[in-house]
Amino acid sequence: MPDPQTLLIFAQAVSVAALAAWLTTGTYENLTYPDLNRTFTSEVMDMARLRETYPDIYAPLAHRRIANKKLQHALFWVIVAAEVLTALMLWVGAIALLRAALGYQDLAQAQALGLLAALMFTGIWASFLIVGNWFCYWFCHEIAQNTHFQMVLWGLATMILIAVGL
Repeated sequence: MPDPQTLLIFAQAVSVAALAAWLTTGTYENLTYPDLNRTFTSEVMDMARLRETYPDIYAPLAHRRIANKKLQHALFWVIVAAEVLTALMLWVGAIALLRAALGYQDLAQAQALGLLAALMFTGIWASFLIVGNWFCYWFCHEIAQNTHFQMVLWGLATMILIAVGL
């Protein structure tokens, strides 16, 4: 039976790897089938559903809208670039934590990498919540907002798990 400290480090590694696997899958979809998510991110930035479903609410907020398709697409690719960088960092953090659990890497360095990667993951989803709030996406994109909340909580839980071992 492994000692509790080794088991905690292993749990940290698995938790960071789970974030990495989830984000890698989503990033793969964004790279190979960009229209799946680009359509909805453009729709949020354009405030299309809000305009159609709640015109009275949309009217005073219309100035927030980003209607330029080229800018919408550019912003989508900025998001994808952040996802790629974050997914890579998550894998680096997970591997470093696994190596630390096995005694092949400095624990403090591995935990710092894992914590940074989990912070990046959490930051992506918190950014979606903040930017989505600007575009009032809670009116017509509740499922997306709920997913973003859950991802923030998952990232925070992983950060707390790593912080417990510091």
